[in-house]
Amino acid sequence: LQTLCDTWFKQVQKVWLLRESNMSFPSEKKDDDEGLGYERPFRGVDKAHVIQEARMFNDPNVEPARCIQLMTKLLYLLGKGENFSSKESTESIFFPMTKLFQSKDEKLRRMMYLVIKELKPDSDCVIIVTSTLTKDMNATNDLFRANAIRVLCTITDTAMLTAIERYLKQAIVDKQPLVASAALVAGMKLMKSNPDVVKRWVNEINQAANDKSSQMVQYHALSLLYNIKKSDRLAVSKLVAQLSKTQLKSPLAQCLLIRYTVTVMAEGNTQDRSYYEFLENCLRHRSEMVIFEAARAICQLPNVSQRELTPAITVLQLFLSSPKPSLRFAAVRALNRVAMAFPLTVTSCNLDLENMISDSNRSIATLAITTLLKTGSESSVDRLMKQISSFMSEIADEFKIMVVDAIRALCLKYPQKHRVLINFLSTILREEGGFEFKKAITDTMLALINDIPDAVEPGLLHLCEFIEDCEFTYLSTQILHVLGKRGPKTSHPGRYIRHIYNRIILENATVRSAAVTSLAKFGAQVPSLRSNIITLLRRCVHDADDEVRDRSTFYGTILASESEPMIKKYIVDVVPHKLDGVQKAIEDYIEASDFTTSFNFAKAVTMPIHVPTKEAKKTPQQAVAEVAANAGSSIASKRQETGTIYADLLNQIPEFAGFGALFTSSPPVNLTESEAEYVVTCIKHVFPEHIVFHFNIKNTMEEEQLENVCVELDLSDCPGCSFVASIPSDAIKFEQPGMAYVAIRRTKAMANMFLKNCKLTFVRKEYDPTSGEVAPDGDEDDYPLDEIEVGLSDYTKPLSLPDFRSAWEAMTPDNDLSQVFRLEKYKSISDAVVAIQETLGMDACENSASVSSAARQHRLLLSGVLLGELAVLVRADLRTSASNVVEMKLMIRSQTPEVSEAVLEAVSS
Repeated sequence: LQTLCDTWFKQVQKVWLLRESNMSFPSEKKDDDEGLGYERPFRGVDKAHVIQEARMFNDPNVEPARCIQLMTKLLYLLGKGENFSSKESTESIFFPMTKLFQSKDEKLRRMMYLVIKELKPDSDCVIIVTSTLTKDMNATNDLFRANAIRVLCTITDTAMLTAIERYLKQAIVDKQPLVASAALVAGMKLMKSNPDVVKRWVNEINQAANDKSSQMVQYHALSLLYNIKKSDRLAVSKLVAQLSKTQLKSPLAQCLLIRYTVTVMAEGNTQDRSYYEFLENCLRHRSEMVIFEAARAICQLPNVSQRELTPAITVLQLFLSSPKPSLRFAAVRALNRVAMAFPLTVTSCNLDLENMISDSNRSIATLAITTLLKTGSESSVDRLMKQISSFMSEIADEFKIMVVDAIRALCLKYPQKHRVLINFLSTILREEGGFEFKKAITDTMLALINDIPDAVEPGLLHLCEFIEDCEFTYLSTQILHVLGKRGPKTSHPGRYIRHIYNRIILENATVRSAAVTSLAKFGAQVPSLRSNIITLLRRCVHDADDEVRDRSTFYGTILASESEPMIKKYIVDVVPHKLDGVQKAIEDYIEASDFTTSFNFAKAVTMPIHVPTKEAKKTPQQAVAEVAANAGSSIASKRQETGTIYADLLNQIPEFAGFGALFTSSPPVNLTESEAEYVVTCIKHVFPEHIVFHFNIKNTMEEEQLENVCVELDLSDCPGCSFVASIPSDAIKFEQPGMAYVAIRRTKAMANMFLKNCKLTFVRKEYDPTSGEVAPDGDEDDYPLDEIEVGLSDYTKPLSLPDFRSAWEAMTPDNDLSQVFRLEKYKSISDAVVAIQETLGMDACENSASVSSAARQHRLLLSGVLLGELAVLVRADLRTSASNVVEMKLMIRSQTPEVSEAVLEAVSS
């Protein structure tokens, strides 16, 4: 807000100066501005000219108008990003300008304050003006006082801040709102550099927050008070509880309090009804701004019920008929978001929304129509499509994309209406529009083709017509790929050949290559067309592009061989491979020089490749300590990045030399509270026949040193497992991390373990922080730790796939398993997605882990490699039932039935 005020003030000041001084700068040439009746005032202004003119500040008879004009030029150069050297800004501008403090001209002094703020002089120069600015802080002119506070808090450092702190405290409780607001805004800036100083002003800030004489002061005081306490969740809760019982005079402060209330409810996951009652009471506030903020806040609550939404929906419905466009726009946008999660609740507003379709503001009309598409019934689809067609050409592409997304959801909701909706999409697809708009339509039509069987043939025909005039290579190749995949399975596959071959004749090399591949798929899957396809491919062997020639030659040869297994392997069931993984595997194979075994191509395409980052080189111990410091922040897709770090560390320990290659390492798991005396996290390193438990230990006791630190585990509930080695940490000082290890051998490949009665044992010795001396004798002691669980996620390595669908279709379905679950303990689909990914330890493909908190249905795609290099793919379809319970249909596809059963068991448990 302060930045906006400063910017506004500068613009007003410039306009005022132009009017007062009637100034005009010399221009070298005329431009189009002259046709509008004015000249550009800053034409020809340069740094050298301004520095030379700055000598006028030294004149004994200062002319305020000329000085103001020069400072305006200087502000223009600074705002444009012109760099002034230290000598130029100090000797040529700053020192001469300080003499202007003797002037009593308010306008001149105002410009001086602005220039000093923008110049940001160094500490030596600040001392010169501090005394003058401090004097201005105590002047009788309120304008001087407010501006002096702003400038001082911008240019001063920590050492000088203590000298003016008492003046700032007095200014916060000043009776003049301009001065008090300036001090509070200055405090917000100082919170970034000197938070400890500002925290000492809490009493004065509280007094300003309770002062009802000025609305702006109350708003600034509440904002600063929250910034001081935001790191303390309990203090923020008390602040919100206290202020929610009083009536704030400032509507802006009331809006802030509403936002803070929502934050407390979200972070604390509290069931306290008083917070919701406060929001509901705000719906009856006299300010429209507060009413809307409260309604929007209720709609955004994470676990809001339909009954709790009703008052907010009623208020937003009243705003729909407001004469103010801003209120109508805000209300319809809020309803649009609510309709994603609670469409039935918004249906009561449908009549008002239909009246808004003809609103002169097309942004409002677009939001109204998209909301109706989410809440409308099947019988209203035809009528809505006619209304949309009337204004689609009048709105911007970003609003068109919103309409397309709404149509996609509507078509999936009412599949019987796919023909009407696809015809509408094909009509707007032929209209003018940018890439994002065309891509949104194309993606929608492809989604409908994939999910609605009856939409395949009409959708493909419309896409064929589109690529005849498509100017975007990406969209053409995408459509050609879908034609090659879906077209051969339609009732009349021959109708698509003409459209595909036209692309070979008319398009660029990239599209021609995609068209050749698409033709080959038709020839492979439609025997009646194979001879004609081979003829067309032979016409392409003399193409100017080598990729087109290679593809046509390769596919033509395969099709001419009439070998069905070869055709299926190289044309139909082709899985996209990670070529970087294949390249790395070949390099490792050649470097090993062991050619007694053949190269394993299947393993190469599924093995995740670690990409080293360009960071400062660290020892393995430093790298592991850094990972442990962020315990709990890692996700499954990041585990492969830390695998190399752990492998380097474990390879240095002789006791683990015979364990073989490290398969995977788990994220750090907390075994104690973060505020405990001894903070312990555990990382599980999985080898072919062993597991190494790696413990990171942190001593938070300042006057203690721990020695001979080790961890004891109880294997009584783990049949077939035995201890191999235990490596203690010699000594752990205050705030210094230590590491201990326990290695066990398991007989079962992927044994589930639950280790109870875990404890940390050590010798505790007294330590003097000042002298660094350690007592010679110590006491043996132990500290209980949480249980350690080893499950499927610890035996799984995430696998990133570029095309999940192709990989799914390429893997044999013989070992498929599926089951339906009711996930009653999860409140939303987003929570369930996080839990499933953590349980399985796999990587989410195609950005399927991103899901809105208000989503009602979602598809999660996971891929991973289990111990033994066994690939597994998981597809989870989640939806929220009418009783707000998350339901999931799980599909598992893997290379062996044992892997599928293990994944299903992990989810079931």
